[in-house]
Amino acid sequence: MIGDALAASLASYEPADAREAAMRDEVIAFLRRVPDPFSRTTLEGHVTGSAWIVDRSGRAAVLLHHRKLDRWLQPGGHADGDPDVRAVAWREAREETGLASLVPATEAVYDVDVHDISARGAEPAHKHYDVRFAFFADRDETPPGNLESHAVRWVNLADLDRYAVDGSVRRLATKTRGLAPGDDASGPSELSARARAEPE
Repeated sequence: MIGDALAASLASYEPADAREAAMRDEVIAFLRRVPDPFSRTTLEGHVTGSAWIVDRSGRAAVLLHHRKLDRWLQPGGHADGDPDVRAVAWREAREETGLASLVPATEAVYDVDVHDISARGAEPAHKHYDVRFAFFADRDETPPGNLESHAVRWVNLADLDRYAVDGSVRRLATKTRGLAPGDDASGPSELSARARAEPE
């Protein structure tokens, strides 16, 4: 099945706690059960890709104030049929932040989250099976953002309380201390070639 490769990758992923472990197992079960888990046409839910973007000091991250959800979140979006969720996360990060200096902090899955999405218009309530990847960007580059967000900015992790972020964003921030600059995976790879070749 189309989700087998991601399911295998998640099976070897080490969650941060029991709650994340349960969500990881839920994503794996979804990938193995649904014929097209990466498409929005799967109305019960679909896989999404998110990017946790930090500076190399690990003291600041890029958050956006989502126009529709009215919340501060990490960049990310729908896979729209693409099973390469890491490339999806990179593409969404570039589109939503406009940052040119993005490089993967690691090739591995960084975090997993499952959350409910409320019905909106003709779209029924459903779940997002969100697979997250970590990226570095230059702190002195100001993210221009795009029309999907009210604002996109660097946020000091010590100031997260001011942004009323949810528990999943706090979990991303807690994990940041494990991202050493020496783990930078910015060298040539198939992923790098693909993501950099995609149009803005």
